Amino acid sequence: MVEYEPDTALRDSEQMSLLGEGGIEAFFRRKVLPYASDASIDPDKTLVGYETSFTRHFYRPAPMRTLDEIKADIYALEQETEGLLEQIVGETEK
Repeated sequence: MVEYEPDTALRDSEQMSLLGEGGIEAFFRRKVLPYASDASIDPDKTLVGYETSFTRHFYRPAPMRTLDEIKADIYALEQETEGLLEQIVGETEK
């Protein structure tokens, strides 16, 4: 009898719907085996549960600023930095 040692660098995990038709075995045959015919499932490491995306359910994005507010900020920055380049580099002849 030949016993193979699994290559730990090739381990992967999958997430599937709890309501998937046929369960884990059917998902494995349908989605994994066609691409990796020597793949296997370790039943001791198989977890069944669910994941809740708190971001998807509870995140509320901050309202975007209006174009007028953005323009006002840009003009204010221009006023604040006016002449700053000449002060840093020195007076230039025009």
